[in-house]
Amino acid sequence: MKRAEDWIRFLRKYGPIARNGNMFDEDIIRTSMRTGIAPITFEHPLIERLISCFDPFSDSLKSVILTGAAGDGKTHLCRQVWEKLGGDCEVWASDEPYVQTTIQHSRKGLIQIHIIRDLSAWVPQQGMVWPAAKEDLIVRFCNLLFMGDPNELFLIAANDGQLIETWRRLDAHKIAMKVSALFEKLLVEDKEEDPSVRLKFFNLSKISCAELFEQALKAIISHERWKDCFEGENGESITFGRQSPIRKNYELLCDSLVRERLKTLFDLCDYNDLHVPVREILLLLANAILGHPDCGGRLMIPNDVARVINSGTVSKASLYNNIFGGNLSVISQDSIPVFNYFNLFRIGRETTNRIDNLLIYGEEDEQFQPVFAQLIGSDSFYGANAAYHSAKRTYIEGADEDNESYKTFLDQLVAHRRALFFKIPHDQEDALGLWELTIFRYAGEFRKKVFHALKEGHKVERRILSRLVKGLNRIWVGMLVDDDRELYLATGLSFSNARVSRILAERISVNPRLGQKVDIILKNNKPVLLVALSKHITCTFQLSLIRYEFLSRVADGALPNSFSKECYEDIMSFKSQALAALSRRRDEDEEEKDEDLVFRLLRIDEHGNPIEESVEALDV
Repeated sequence: MKRAEDWIRFLRKYGPIARNGNMFDEDIIRTSMRTGIAPITFEHPLIERLISCFDPFSDSLKSVILTGAAGDGKTHLCRQVWEKLGGDCEVWASDEPYVQTTIQHSRKGLIQIHIIRDLSAWVPQQGMVWPAAKEDLIVRFCNLLFMGDPNELFLIAANDGQLIETWRRLDAHKIAMKVSALFEKLLVEDKEEDPSVRLKFFNLSKISCAELFEQALKAIISHERWKDCFEGENGESITFGRQSPIRKNYELLCDSLVRERLKTLFDLCDYNDLHVPVREILLLLANAILGHPDCGGRLMIPNDVARVINSGTVSKASLYNNIFGGNLSVISQDSIPVFNYFNLFRIGRETTNRIDNLLIYGEEDEQFQPVFAQLIGSDSFYGANAAYHSAKRTYIEGADEDNESYKTFLDQLVAHRRALFFKIPHDQEDALGLWELTIFRYAGEFRKKVFHALKEGHKVERRILSRLVKGLNRIWVGMLVDDDRELYLATGLSFSNARVSRILAERISVNPRLGQKVDIILKNNKPVLLVALSKHITCTFQLSLIRYEFLSRVADGALPNSFSKECYEDIMSFKSQALAALSRRRDEDEEEKDEDLVFRLLRIDEHGNPIEESVEALDV
């Protein structure tokens, strides 16, 4: 039993507990060495390319910058490189942020390797004078980047903000300023290298968090210590037996549908450019298994399980709720980005009459009984338990809203809606409205019929493109345009981006015609809306999920206030790009300009069809 209990306490260290974030990797390694428990590890998507930069048999040796957000695994990757190069483990175990070693290159002989695994801990604090040795080392790194065949290599890990700030503080050195500009260029253009320098620039924040999630989940559920929990006598104990919420949550993480829906949530983060670092993915998974609001630190340890079972509060350990940080305080949820991001999707807060009728009246209503029994009644852990029935009766009987049971049931409704998101099978997604449980009603369509379709080399369905064009027309013109065959590029009387734009500048055919077209394509692994004004002049608009949802809702006649301002400004900025592209086309084609001043005015008829009228300005 001790081996099993030690594993749960070790897993808890990955959860949302107070710690020194900068020492996370070192703390885990030290605990691993002390307890003999292998840390949760998996092969990072970049590791092979990173190690190849220091390959002693390669003729293309390069220094490396590892940047990204806190928790992206920079220190962990540095340690893997150190171990691969044969570095001393005791040297790495020290708290020194700067270490060095040598490799025997097949052609060049000895090459010195400098590793700064934590730039923020190594550089002097803001306002302090640079020690000469550190300043010289950074300047030497800068100079080496422009050498044809360096005999020293650097691996530097830093958060992107710290990276730029450090080099800016070395403004007395022209070479440092040159390298600082290079870093900014690579960050802005999202590039890994510049042909003029011997450098690989890896931004870990650009790695798909859905891809990282799959690797992290596999590493956790396949960890060797789980067999100590569930095999033999331990598997029959209160702590790890069939009644244990820890065991139930582990089994749910192994369930293919739960895993798929979890990956979908990380896909949604990727689609919205919300980056989740590796550390927070592991934090979420540990919290999903161990979370309970009534336990110390809101995470269970083995000694808590019997008390949780005996007190009848097993349902509070629900993985479905823990995934959104439901076991944590509101302050903690807001301060941990992964829970903050997941809660932006409002799963559990969004609902439909059908879903709530299923949850409230499903047992009694013949229409809902089979589905209720399948998705809720059959779940003895997190389904319709005694506490749920009691609170539901109070709610149905119309008790005063100040009654504690009334509020408890509303909280339980949120938890059960969240559970349904992970329980509704594929063949019932449309009937039960899976995506109506989120704020992104079009997320399923975007994922399958836009992103995945483009990745598989297919065209996006015409009806989807037509809907987006209609949404664009309504925003760009500022009126309820129903036309989806042409894109209307219009301005206000002052030629600004007025909310209502009646002066038509151009009608762009959606179908290819004379070099014009509107299409959805994949660019840099992102769906983008392409508007071509000619064969050579185009402009693009990245279709993040939130922009896709906004355009689709506007096309449907709704204006979603929850995210309208930011999306509206983005789309109007795209309109400005299109107007600038139109101006370039006219200049290149030397289109004839009428000597008389003629305005092409738009009005909308009762059916939403745009009608163009020419009005000539009289010379008075």
